Amino acid sequence: MKIAISCLFSITLVLGTMAFAPARAAGELTKPAVEMPEQRAARMRWWREARFGMFIHWGVYAVPADGEWYMTNNHVPLAQYEKYATKFNPVKFDADQWARIAHDAGMKYLVITAKHHDGFCMFKTSTTKYNIVDATPWHQDPLAKLSTACKRHGVRFCCYYSIMDWHTPYQTAAKSDDKHPDYNPTKFSSAEQKAKYTSYMKAQLKDLITQYHPGVIWFDGGWIGWTSEDGKDLVGYLHQLDPQLIVNDRANGSGDFGTPEQSIPASGLNRDWETCMTINGNWGFSANDHNFKSTSELLRNLIDIASKGGNYLLNVGPTDEGIIPAPEVERLKEMGDWLKTNGVALYGTTAGPFKKQLAWGRATQRPGKLFLTVFDWPKNGSLLVPVNGQVAKAYLLSRPDETLKVDSDANGIRVTVPKEKPDAIASVVVLDIERAKVTSFLGPATDGSIRLAATDAEITGSHLAVEGSDPANLGYWIDANDYAAWTFRVEKAGSYTPELTYSAQPGSGGSQIELSAGNQKSSATIAQTKNWADYRPLVLSALKLEAGNVTITLKATRMPGGAVMNLRSIILKPTK
Repeated sequence: MKIAISCLFSITLVLGTMAFAPARAAGELTKPAVEMPEQRAARMRWWREARFGMFIHWGVYAVPADGEWYMTNNHVPLAQYEKYATKFNPVKFDADQWARIAHDAGMKYLVITAKHHDGFCMFKTSTTKYNIVDATPWHQDPLAKLSTACKRHGVRFCCYYSIMDWHTPYQTAAKSDDKHPDYNPTKFSSAEQKAKYTSYMKAQLKDLITQYHPGVIWFDGGWIGWTSEDGKDLVGYLHQLDPQLIVNDRANGSGDFGTPEQSIPASGLNRDWETCMTINGNWGFSANDHNFKSTSELLRNLIDIASKGGNYLLNVGPTDEGIIPAPEVERLKEMGDWLKTNGVALYGTTAGPFKKQLAWGRATQRPGKLFLTVFDWPKNGSLLVPVNGQVAKAYLLSRPDETLKVDSDANGIRVTVPKEKPDAIASVVVLDIERAKVTSFLGPATDGSIRLAATDAEITGSHLAVEGSDPANLGYWIDANDYAAWTFRVEKAGSYTPELTYSAQPGSGGSQIELSAGNQKSSATIAQTKNWADYRPLVLSALKLEAGNVTITLKATRMPGGAVMNLRSIILKPTK
């Protein structure tokens, strides 16, 4: 289908095969065809140490102010959408202010949408007039200004680039209805058109790399027929231009890091990775979206991600005037205030040593140090850390001159901490410790309860499996013979009341379940919930547990519906 092109803009397209000389300074090393682990480590070092970055979704979609997918979600024809460029005049844009907001938030890099799916270029390029310098009344290049400002403030400048492009004639809009035929989802119209678009795209990427020297090219939109071979060719081309460039995984090549979106993997990933997430519900500015996450939630996300070895790319969506919304700036400032004191527990660290998450918080480490970021401060003044080893010193990161008392037993190290919580959101305890060895006991929460997460379960059967990210759940429980078990260590013998967090959509309720520990059993009937995403608590009768290693098994004794349930966790609460 032919895409309508408005007469408002003429598009200069760079066609045919394009050969570019590598943009390298004399004496600069070329990225080798086969990169050795130590070479990759050197190239990735700054990114791995950064832990926290700013994502910026900004473009002409800020004019209608209804998110970056406005054109598609509202079935807006291309000719109509193009007119927003004539109204895009961000006279209040201040590159230095944006870079300073990122710096003060403790962010070490910044990724801005150089071109989103709408095809509008937020930089000066000769490949098309549909760019911010030529097509708007502002006539300025924000990427040039921002890349310079980032250097001044010690923030790495990086660029997002969409492979999908709703504006070029090389990608055809799929016909969704007769009234609105020319809107996303798009696809390449032919192999010839794909080759032409590849040349067009490479020319724009060359502009980005040679003009602004980004540390990362963050691809998106590669689900429109872009293959792994296409991705490898594109990434190889970029490394000719800059051998030290870092590229994400969305060009469908191998990529340098994974990019889970709006979620945190329950156990991290077995590679470099970065969670990208919005502060509210939209990437681009949305005037009616005031559902902002709290500073506490955002900080705990960052801490959780770092404890699993990942980076946090947190998005802001500036207005069409060039202003980052005040609620976003406020939260970023509060995060920065916390990081000024506690950032050493995140920057340059690696994932904590614990395969299962601690009940009271998260952990990160570097050689000779274990950083314990505590969310739930112990009311009894004793923090149990499930490691053994010689502790040279224990102290609060906010009070390094005050040594904390340390004792050890079979369950781990106990740190005597102040009764008063030092920080309302999270406080960091540091252990100077060599050769820390994790014990089999993960310890209770600060109220004495024991949390058995879906990701901690040992699964038996053909269908039952862990699904989702954080929080993950046990799902696909469609065979009554499948079951789950948890083995853990009880510190204090006593009576514990199990509380399940579960869901069971209509038609899947009515299953009988049995929770057992040794010869003790506790049973219940699963009531249906609104849907699989509607999780509710279910309290079972108490079980008496002895101190030491304990195994709890969860089975279905009857399954009248299509599935038993989805299960997020079991919390064993000490009975008073």
